[in-house]
Amino acid sequence: MAENTTTQASANKKWEEKNKEYSNYLKSRSSARSFIKNKATLEDLEELESLIKIRREELK
Repeated sequence: MAENTTTQASANKKWEEKNKEYSNYLKSRSSARSFIKNKATLEDLEELESLIKIRREELK
């Protein structure tokens, strides 16, 4: 069982190194979602809504 865990960890590390930019994107997205769901205050959410609106316009 420990061998499978080690093998999987090694495979995960290799994938992260090969896909560094995408891996960082996924980590950032996860952090943002976690912050919004668990820690953001009403003031934080209002600021984020404003930033999201601006970003949406930039992407159009």
